[in-house]
Amino acid sequence: MNKNEKPLAKYIDHTLLKPDATQDEIDVVLDQAKQYDFASVCINPYWVARAAASLHDTDVNVCSVIGFPLGANTTQTKVFEAGQALDEGAKEVDMVLNIGELKAGHDDHVRADIQAVADMTHAKGGLLKVIIEAVLLTDEEKVTACKLAAAAGADFVKTSTGFAAGGATVHDVALMRQTVGDKLGIKAAGGIHSYAEAKALIEAGADRLGASAGVQILKEAGEA
Repeated sequence: MNKNEKPLAKYIDHTLLKPDATQDEIDVVLDQAKQYDFASVCINPYWVARAAASLHDTDVNVCSVIGFPLGANTTQTKVFEAGQALDEGAKEVDMVLNIGELKAGHDDHVRADIQAVADMTHAKGGLLKVIIEAVLLTDEEKVTACKLAAAAGADFVKTSTGFAAGGATVHDVALMRQTVGDKLGIKAAGGIHSYAEAKALIEAGADRLGASAGVQILKEAGEA
């Protein structure tokens, strides 16, 4: 599986995005991130400042979500949300594109929405992942979404929020990789519970995995 011998933990965005997450649960995730040296913790915007303070002396990034989970916020709201998260210590933001506008064929709007957030993110030194919510799209729409994200300046495309009817699949990751080549990273997220699933997604082309089961995945892989 080894892609340049990168440790498995550095593929994983250790994730806690459920709406009822408490401060104690967030603190457990932060402690686990420090213990296992994950790539990042992915949390809702409310918790960014706390996470940044906790992780400031580590190489674990803070990742937050923008326009989440529906993608139907105004562009101005997404830009503000991204800027605030980055100002509070996030290094990465995962935004949901405007799914309805994508499906309606309004490509210019979708691209402009992403580009506005990309400009804000990069101006503040951050990294932008664009969630396409693949389960709601046809394969043709998935390809279009990836191309628009690339044209708008995204750094990654991401399969799913984890809040729709389905999550990451090997098919979708392979299609996304075929579409973007080596120009963008790919994050698989949603429903990744085992090392076998993680390994298959990485082999299909994923550079990052969004998972709440990161510790279990590492244990199954013999890396924890």
